[in-house]
Amino acid sequence: MHQIETTSAPSCLAAEPGLPVEPGILRRVTADDADDLARHLTGWEQVYDQITCGAFVGALDEWQLPGVQVFRERINQSVHQACRVREDALWFGLPLELEASRINGRKAGAATVMARPGGKAFELVTPRDHDIYGIVVSRGLCEERARQLGCEEGLAGLDGAEILRVDPAARGACLRMLSALLDGAREGDGCDEASAEATRHRVVDTLLRMLGATSIEAAALKSQQRRRGIVAKCRDYLYLHRDRAVSIPELCEHACVSRRTLQYCFEDVLGVSPVVYLRRLRLNAIRRMLRDEPPHARGIGRLAADWGIDNFSQFSSDYKKLFGKTPSACARGAARPG
Repeated sequence: MHQIETTSAPSCLAAEPGLPVEPGILRRVTADDADDLARHLTGWEQVYDQITCGAFVGALDEWQLPGVQVFRERINQSVHQACRVREDALWFGLPLELEASRINGRKAGAATVMARPGGKAFELVTPRDHDIYGIVVSRGLCEERARQLGCEEGLAGLDGAEILRVDPAARGACLRMLSALLDGAREGDGCDEASAEATRHRVVDTLLRMLGATSIEAAALKSQQRRRGIVAKCRDYLYLHRDRAVSIPELCEHACVSRRTLQYCFEDVLGVSPVVYLRRLRLNAIRRMLRDEPPHARGIGRLAADWGIDNFSQFSSDYKKLFGKTPSACARGAARPG
């Protein structure tokens, strides 16, 4: 597992990047598990934790060429996402939902674009019925095309950017281009070299036009950074002591804050209370263990105990409420071949 900065993301990301895909081929993926969906996004390291209760339904449409990746992701449940895209890339996310997503604890408004450079871990908290278009572009390709078009100023400051305020018309044009590209491609069909080059230019040029009408939202205030640091400190403490139940007073003492302050920090950064989030963090961790480690080796109860849970009946009830299926049903599904 990758260890990353306490103040930038959870203490683990998926060691396995997204699955390889042939360039120029449209892929459509559906998943009933959050991490299964996360693993299908090519070139990303991701861990998804489901926050809201109910059966998970996710879908991913992905199309890419060398230097350009376009995708649309739809998820019915609220999810906490720990993400990192490949080193040489720039990522831009254009959400469609009305309820704001959070990037690194900051709310992204309806007329904004989220952005992060490659190689830097970041966090998203996405709402129910999440729907987002994403563009990942090679930094070199983007810079070369910007020089050719004489619009290098649009790329200034992106390394530190999280939220971009863009011209609504330019954002709308970018969304229409992405929608037409994914809707017009046919699953399994490739494209010839001339068409591929034209499409690459269309994607990058539309992106650059949008960035040319962009202002980068100011960096997070120190108070926001402090709240996010408190949440990260508590999460890391739970990982460190995952083999036993960690109480809220214990977290308050560790983070040197009052219970009220702790509550406010979690609700502001993640949109949920510390009690709810930490319980669901445990359940998501056990879900991954059930899928990655067949329970016949040690038993489901032992896997739960590894995360400080000793009341099996309550654990089973909480698990089913969150994921829509019992732990044993999840384990059977993971053990099924293919």
